[in-house]
Amino acid sequence: MAFESLTDKLQNVFKNLRGKGRLTEEDVKTALKEVKMALLEADVNFKVVKKFIASVQERAVGEDVLNGLNPGQMVIKIVNEEMTALMGSETTELKLLPINEITVIMMCGLQGAGKTTTAAKIAGKLKMKGRKPLLAACDIYRPAAIDQLKINAEKQQVDFFSMGTDVSPVEIAKASVEQAKKKGNNVVIVDTAGRLQIDEGMMKELCDIKEAIEVHQSLLVVDAMTGQDAVNVASEFNEKVGIDGIILSKMDGDSRGGAALSAKSVTGKPILYVGMGEKLSDLEQFYPDRMASRILGMGDVLSLIDKAIEANAERDAEKDKEMASKMKKGKIDFEMYLESMKQMRNMGGFASIMGMLPGMGKISDDQLPDEKKLAKMEAIVLSMTPEERRNPKLMSPQRKFRIAKGSGNDIADVNRFIKQFEQMQKMMKQMPGLMGGKRGGFGKFGGLGGFGKNRFF
Repeated sequence: MAFESLTDKLQNVFKNLRGKGRLTEEDVKTALKEVKMALLEADVNFKVVKKFIASVQERAVGEDVLNGLNPGQMVIKIVNEEMTALMGSETTELKLLPINEITVIMMCGLQGAGKTTTAAKIAGKLKMKGRKPLLAACDIYRPAAIDQLKINAEKQQVDFFSMGTDVSPVEIAKASVEQAKKKGNNVVIVDTAGRLQIDEGMMKELCDIKEAIEVHQSLLVVDAMTGQDAVNVASEFNEKVGIDGIILSKMDGDSRGGAALSAKSVTGKPILYVGMGEKLSDLEQFYPDRMASRILGMGDVLSLIDKAIEANAERDAEKDKEMASKMKKGKIDFEMYLESMKQMRNMGGFASIMGMLPGMGKISDDQLPDEKKLAKMEAIVLSMTPEERRNPKLMSPQRKFRIAKGSGNDIADVNRFIKQFEQMQKMMKQMPGLMGGKRGGFGKFGGLGGFGKNRFF
């Protein structure tokens, strides 16, 4: 996951700061020297790091901080604020024309950055907001680019437009706007061709499209895993074509995260979204303050809530109320377990959720539920009859044997699963506040799970 190494290093620096009752100017400088090295190793632009450290130091060595009641925490607060400012301070929304007009969005970037997939992800997001997008295939060079966009358009259930590979991208772009007028689309997303590297032909084609049609938003997709190169690419595109915003793809990969911390400062253009997975729903709005909190190991509860809301957007409100009522009373059943697992997957999985909770980012892989074990448990529940799922008390030895055989598990696995389920029921009865009451609300986050030695999974 992006920033993992940087987060670990910064947390160690802050741990030392918190451990000191009073801070001297030398303490701050030593800590910031370590922060500087951590940022450079994360592939953050050198000029950006230099400016960032200077800003933090200027604020952190002030008399109010060093002589305050909790100077260590004050320094951490300053680092958080400066890091947020570095990434843009405020969230920048995609600018769209009124709903009765057509907004044209041009996607650009190098080949392999994830442009085509990101175009479909944006189309899906806009559709959820009540827009009617049209995906236009203007990449006539890459094999299967048109087919890929068409398949993704079908998955997102949005309109698609193509004229094949024998028509110029400029003509296709012009025709797509005319198509949108006929079909009533109010957003046209033009998927342009990428190259393995920046070349004049590529830039000219993008400029020709912008001359032929009115492009309202030019979005650059860059691969976060390319680190500093991503920022260099962004600078070049901005200089030669002109971009309005940046989308960082593959932020869920093993990237050092430098692009996210450098892009805004170097190009002056905001980061609009970050791609956090391969699924078409894995595109997150970029919030500088939330990203700073993630980097500093403080969690990101607000994004977790957003994920929960999105995962529950199409759910039945009455069903939710019924589930919440049962959970408060500790009356859970296996149907609720299945629903809980479904919600967890929709939110990116258990590891993704835990990474957004403060203090949970350091949980090791062996403490997290094993995906294979989760699949086994799910198979056990799916092998039950609807009546058995709704009423766990029906579980007789004969039923358990049948369920074990049907799910391909040992009877011992079934017995263990059911026993742990019963323990979870008892625990929920003792902890109603955590199951959707005023103090909690974990029901929304797939609250039937647990982790550690006695985990439900």
